[in-house]
Order: sequence, then C-alpha cells, then structure tokens
Amino acid sequence: MLEILVLCTTLAQTIGKPATAEDIKRVDITVFADGKGLLPGKGTATQGLPIYKEKCAECHNEKGEGREAQYAALVGGVGTLASPKPVKTVGSYWPYATTVWDYINRAMPYEKPHTLTPDQVYAVTAVLLHWNGIISDTFELNEKTLPQVKMPNRDGFIPDARPNQKLKR
Repeated sequence: MLEILVLCTTLAQTIGKPATAEDIKRVDITVFADGKGLLPGKGTATQGLPIYKEKCAECHNEKGEGREAQYAALVGGVGTLASPKPVKTVGSYWPYATTVWDYINRAMPYEKPHTLTPDQVYAVTAVLLHWNGIISDTFELNEKTLPQVKMPNRDGFIPDARPNQKLKR
C-alpha cells in the first residue's frame, strides 16, 4: 500500500511538468531481442531452483505446470500451437529468451513486481529455459549469453503485412 501511495504522490508532483532525464531513466527498462537493455548479472537453473520454489511455485506450481484456470503453465506445449487447443508456454510460444527475462524482471513475482535482483531474474529465467529443454541446468545466463539462446519458436512469428489502417469509431 505504501508503494502505491509513493507512486501516486510522485505522479501528482510530476503531472504537467516535462520529464527529466532521471524520470525517464527510472522507467526506461526496455529489453530488446538482441539483449540491448539487459542488466548486468548472471544465474543458472541450479541457482534459480530455490528462488523459483520460494517466489514462483505458489502460482505456477512446482515444475512450472501452472494452475488450471488460475495461472499459466510455463513449460510444455511444444507442438500444440497449430492444434485446436494451443498451449502457449515459454518453451512453445515465446520467440526470444530476452523477452522471458524482461517479463520476469518487470512483472514477477505477481504480488511484488520489481523485487527480484538481476541475478535472481537470470536464475529464474534459466530454470524455465532448462525445464523446457532449451539449456542445461549449469548453463550460465548473463547479458551476453541470454540473447544467444535460440528459442524453439523464434521463427514462428511473421510480420503483419497488412497496411496501416485507421480505425473508425
């Protein structure tokens, strides 16, 4: 609750004022597929397992299988995307490993986003990639190695070829 109060107070003080370089830097956490924007750090699945169990398993289950009708599965689903019931997981759907890191860094744990250190984010990302058969449990993820990880569905996305259209309301 205090975090929300601080955020609201900060917003109230800045509305109507030009954003400073510091304001922009605080919220500019964009991470690109090529790794630009990744924070320095490192982690392996072996290091990440206890972090996952403490911070993630309550929602996503012990091995990332999710909780039906509550929280998404993070593992499995390979080969289901063209089926009538696709299972979109880290291993079956996500095109870039850097996107996995970015999402965990921005939004997890669900109840306390932005509370994991960069090392913890690398380690939890490594757990998910390992469980999906993409890396070994001892492979060290860091800002250099993570962009080099080739996800199974990296080539599964195609650009939208439709011309830009204005929506009519």
